[in-house]
Amino acid sequence: MVTTVTATAPVRTCDCGGWTDTWFARRGAVFHIAVNPGVRVIVRAETAPPGPPAPVVLVAENYGDRYEFLPGTRRWGRHALLEAAIESEGVPQGTAIEVSVRSAVPPGAATGTSAAVCVALVGALRALWGRRADADDVARAAHAVETGRLGQQSGLQDQFAAAHGGINFIKIPDYPDAVRYPVAASDAVRGALERQLLLVFLGRTHSSTAIHEAVISGLDRPGSSGRAALDDLRLAAAAARDAVEEENLPALGEAMKANTEGQRRLHPSLVGVDAQRVIAAVAARGALGWKVNGAGGEGGSLAVLCPAGDGARAAIEAAIAQASDTYQLLPASIAPSGLRVEIIGSSGRGEIA
Repeated sequence: MVTTVTATAPVRTCDCGGWTDTWFARRGAVFHIAVNPGVRVIVRAETAPPGPPAPVVLVAENYGDRYEFLPGTRRWGRHALLEAAIESEGVPQGTAIEVSVRSAVPPGAATGTSAAVCVALVGALRALWGRRADADDVARAAHAVETGRLGQQSGLQDQFAAAHGGINFIKIPDYPDAVRYPVAASDAVRGALERQLLLVFLGRTHSSTAIHEAVISGLDRPGSSGRAALDDLRLAAAAARDAVEEENLPALGEAMKANTEGQRRLHPSLVGVDAQRVIAAVAARGALGWKVNGAGGEGGSLAVLCPAGDGARAAIEAAIAQASDTYQLLPASIAPSGLRVEIIGSSGRGEIA
């Protein structure tokens, strides 16, 4: 018998308040917008022949990579995140699986892609076990894979964006506790955001782990403005939430700009050369706001909020293209939902989450 589980999850952009959802910030607030297209995970499972456990076949489509690994060895291979997620959930006894992963955004685009992949994979494996995939529970499990099993630096908000979708405000009263509040956005505001919010890939990937280490090492040095900058980021998150709920996109743009300056104060390397080049180009064309996505640093991506009107957007898109032919506008629309899981087996097709 062959069973196929397909799980999809969005990524996120415009994450005002990012960096405050970490262990070293201790408490935080993050506003973000989950967007499609995101990631897709397909798990194909079939009965394994008698004998030792079958190795898992992993296919990382974006990398053109296919290989086998045996869960339980604790020797991470070429895609440690995928392997650790599979070990965290396990494979039903007597089952052989092949896992294929594809992202619609470039790896290293600073849109929470790794978290979305982990959320989708955890959700797919839980469906294979016949378990329901509660969004909050899956988000926390995916976060634990990155921080616990892999020992990586990771905030909390990316996993909640992937699990829930939509526009959210994440409150972190005491890390790792987190509560998600959906932001009340009118249809008019959602429509305006669809037309006016751009996602700009800066043409190269970055290492968020290295960036985290640089920020942490400088946070409490004498004369550092890091703790004050974290306060600024928390305020920017609340301001962005309020702006959307009040249908005030210029105020959202101001919150995005304030957040980017807060990132710069947290550590000057967080606003990289490419990001600054795009900021200068779009500011000259009247952009309402801009926000360096994710951890920041060199490469990654930028959210840009255009004024209303097709002409204003076209002028800003042209300015980005003129700044460098390596920059790309990525397709992005607000994700109405988060993790979705579909299973097809001998009993037919069904939605799990």
